[in-house]
Amino acid sequence: MRIIAGTFRSRTLAAPLGMSTRPTSDRLRETLFNVLAPRIQHSFSGEVAFLDLYAGSGAVGLESISRGAARVTFVERAPAALKILNANLERLGISSGVRVQAKSVSAFLKSASLPHLKSADPKSVDPKPASPNPELYDVVFLDPPYDEAKEYAITLESLGGAAQGILAPGAVVVAEHRRKQSLEERYGNLKRTRVLEQGDAALSFYAVD
Repeated sequence: MRIIAGTFRSRTLAAPLGMSTRPTSDRLRETLFNVLAPRIQHSFSGEVAFLDLYAGSGAVGLESISRGAARVTFVERAPAALKILNANLERLGISSGVRVQAKSVSAFLKSASLPHLKSADPKSVDPKPASPNPELYDVVFLDPPYDEAKEYAITLESLGGAAQGILAPGAVVVAEHRRKQSLEERYGNLKRTRVLEQGDAALSFYAVD
């Protein structure tokens, strides 16, 4: 694998062995970022925050950094993938503007969305007040492993529901999946706006309706 364009163009990346982690191909990443390029260059906040869920080697998030994303959060729980991800960050000399969350996607979304949730009990006291400036993401990318197909529904329902508060105004959520794997047109408040197919893979784009 390699970085396709931008600051780190043509730099090579390592990838975990086996099929439990499925790296996004160079060709599909190029297709993805051809679509995302205008958004990365002209975000609502002026600085794009990118969330790479099921990050694996980090190839997609690293591509976004190379193309101008200001902040990237990688979420990955597999030890082997985390080792490769951290090695790729070191290889490229990237130390600022990135966070690696070594936990499950469900756990991350739950913790990330907590500052946006108000207690139903007005008498309750939160010992850790919500941050006045919670992290918002302009682009969210997810690509669960082959053997965890159920994760699509779980994650997209969360992003269209309880975790919707982490999405910046005008944010896009992109799911990479098998071309023959059918995703729903809607998950909570997320509505599919576009599907791109390439070989055996597909990219489904969602936005808050």
